[in-house]
Amino acid sequence: MKRLTIVVTAAVAAGTLAATPVGLAAASPGTRTTTAAAATSVAWGSCSDPTLQQAHAQCGTVTVPMDYANPGGATVKLAISRVLHTVPDSQYQGVMLVNPGGPGGSGLIYSILGGFVPGDAGKAYDWIGFDPRGVGSSQPALSCDPNYTAGPRPPYDPVHGSVNAWLAKAAAYAQACGRAGGALLEHLTTVDSARDMDSIRTALGASKLNFYGFSYGTYLGQVYATLYPDKVRRFVLDSNVDPRGVWYQDNLDQDYAFEVVLTKFFGWIAKYDSTYHLGTTEHAVEQQWYDAKDKLEAAPAGGVVGAAEWTDIFTGAGYVQFLWPDLASLFSNWVHTPDSKSLVDAYNGSASVGDDNGYAMYLGVQCVDAPWPQKWSTWKRDNTRVAKDAPFLTWSNAWFNEPCRVWPAAAHDPVHVDGRDAPPILLVDETLDAATPYPGSLEVRRRFPEASLIALPGGTNHAFSLSGNTCLDSKIAAYLADGTLPQRRSGSRADATCAPLPQPVPSSASASTSTGGATRSPMRARLAVLR
Repeated sequence: MKRLTIVVTAAVAAGTLAATPVGLAAASPGTRTTTAAAATSVAWGSCSDPTLQQAHAQCGTVTVPMDYANPGGATVKLAISRVLHTVPDSQYQGVMLVNPGGPGGSGLIYSILGGFVPGDAGKAYDWIGFDPRGVGSSQPALSCDPNYTAGPRPPYDPVHGSVNAWLAKAAAYAQACGRAGGALLEHLTTVDSARDMDSIRTALGASKLNFYGFSYGTYLGQVYATLYPDKVRRFVLDSNVDPRGVWYQDNLDQDYAFEVVLTKFFGWIAKYDSTYHLGTTEHAVEQQWYDAKDKLEAAPAGGVVGAAEWTDIFTGAGYVQFLWPDLASLFSNWVHTPDSKSLVDAYNGSASVGDDNGYAMYLGVQCVDAPWPQKWSTWKRDNTRVAKDAPFLTWSNAWFNEPCRVWPAAAHDPVHVDGRDAPPILLVDETLDAATPYPGSLEVRRRFPEASLIALPGGTNHAFSLSGNTCLDSKIAAYLADGTLPQRRSGSRADATCAPLPQPVPSSASASTSTGGATRSPMRARLAVLR
């Protein structure tokens, strides 16, 4: 699956996430063991990230086996961060791990997430961010070829010899990962990360685990709850991966969902033709976009942004609406007053560039989590079929995942996700979520008979809870406070609904605006899209 990585860079007001000393009094029964276990299992120290420092977070590492079948062998170090609870110990609710998605997303910064929960519900937990094995500050971290995304690359569409070029490029990347990853490549499954979560739970002295997972993090939560149902306390899973399709089919399903959202984006631009001057109908705007793509294929902007890079820049529109004004302005400016530097800067500033660790780990997990078709003819047949109805993302997505076809580590059978023994958990999704299409949330709800699902009908944002939607965020806060969930309804449907946040409105009549009119939540102050 393509992935959304959300990195918090907004300053946290002094005192809003104030931490208490490392030594904690024993908490309420069932959430934590002794203070000594929590205080001595992790050597806590200061954090290097300024936002974590401002939040008074602590950072440390947890050492775990590289191979859980060989606990005495090689080890990996997981980087973790912690923002402590600020309520009286009698109201303490335990540790809350957070995973932002990916796979391959760094989660250290997410220990500040509790500060975005309405009211005091978030203050009752120790919020734990962590970099999964192979990611970010965890050791070792996987990187294969930092120059892989340098543009211009071959066009994604299978024309003009691009197929052979991409097959060779993807194979070379897989080989580079084999050389760089060594034995680690065999131990990067979601099951390995779920066991790491349980090792973190143990190191923190918690008898049960609370968890907040976004995007791929929902699949990590599903797998953990399948393996350790008796350790599950309160889980919030936002934008759910469909466990039926990991990972080949899920990517094909994603292509159709992106087409729906990009069509809405083009329609939104048409609505504000007085600002962007790109056409008064969705079709007219879409045609302008594809015309620009064709021209860039022939003559890449600044010698960097060709057709592939143009597609990457606009993929962000499929994830979150608040990017729409910025992207529409970039689009309009390029059509009417072309400036290669602006386009190159937009591409170089996206997460498509410069995060080789994120891409390597995305592949490192998904390529071994489940089998992928080994014959290129299968990929060609399926993607050709899908591209007829969903041309925007299909071939981009195919080449993004192509290294999995020739990955140098063996794939495993996927976990059969089974939540029948899990306690009540909370699911969240917008019904036009492109990255993790809504049917996945309905399937997870079916497999977790105690779960409740909150849907946002017509919403196109992905992994966007705790971003200022009062209806949704208050329901999440209620669940975190005392376990309150919407009453489970019969049938395959949501148990409660909230209206999605409104679409953005351009801030001025000038298409040259640099910020657009989107309301930017502090939790989404910097959003990067890496498929």
